[in-house]
Amino acid sequence: MGKCPNRLAVGVSLFFLFVTGPMLAQDFEKVQIETVPVAGNIYMLIGSGGNIAVSVGEDGVLLVDDEFPELVEKIKAAVADLHPGPIRFVLNTNWHYDHADGNELLAEAGAIVIAHENSRKHMLGEWSAPELDPDFKIPPYPKKALPVISVSNSLTMHFNGDEIRMFYVPNAHSDGDLLFHFVKADVIHTGDLFFSNGFPFINISAGGSVEGMIKAADTILGMCDERTKVIPGHGPLSGPDGVKAFRDLIVSGRDRIATLVKQGKSLDEAVASKPVEGFYKGGESWLSPEMFVKVVYLDLTGEFRKK
Repeated sequence: MGKCPNRLAVGVSLFFLFVTGPMLAQDFEKVQIETVPVAGNIYMLIGSGGNIAVSVGEDGVLLVDDEFPELVEKIKAAVADLHPGPIRFVLNTNWHYDHADGNELLAEAGAIVIAHENSRKHMLGEWSAPELDPDFKIPPYPKKALPVISVSNSLTMHFNGDEIRMFYVPNAHSDGDLLFHFVKADVIHTGDLFFSNGFPFINISAGGSVEGMIKAADTILGMCDERTKVIPGHGPLSGPDGVKAFRDLIVSGRDRIATLVKQGKSLDEAVASKPVEGFYKGGESWLSPEMFVKVVYLDLTGEFRKK
């Protein structure tokens, strides 16, 4: 039950110019969904977009994020291997297409979609990301993909014997991010508030900020103990040590770039100086170091700061 990706083709192709590693491989026919046990009845699905959390049990199935429409049948098959029940709820960490573009097909199959109210607003309009490229534009979501329940600050669900707490984390990755805590399982799904595989994309033209990302990491760490499992927006399953390393990465990068700003360096000069070269030691970063420098520089100089 595939779906032609024409709605996203131009924006996606531009976006992939600025990321590295597996995000470049968008041949959906070849993508395999990997299932990772997390804790109790919580699993993580890894495909080609944002990581998916799955809760299975007597109440049915709940997903956090749903990637791309081209992968929905594969996602459903992976879920069916865990539990035969219906996918009743889809919770979106944010509105970006690599996290929420499976909404329409799952909603048509009966799932109820929940997201932050700002994510819903963004879904209603065209998404542009001038911090990446002035030509980056993705059309609005179709009506059936829109959340039918929107969250302002917080919401709690009781599902499959667990308490799922949703928290709004403002002005970090964007202005529309929710953080999800499965209390009994002691699992947190951070969405793009945390990347375990390198530098993050910060959507500064949509309310994100490097300072907000640092505060978000502090919030996540405050919810963790040594046993907590953390599902990142991108990258392998992690825990509090991974979140701390991510926070340190962002702080070190921000400080180095802030020094260049104070020295009066231009954007091109800042990027050319490679100020975060070697900071991430886990291999190839999800976002290129050059693009991270550009985004943080533009944030610190207020180029796209929302008024």
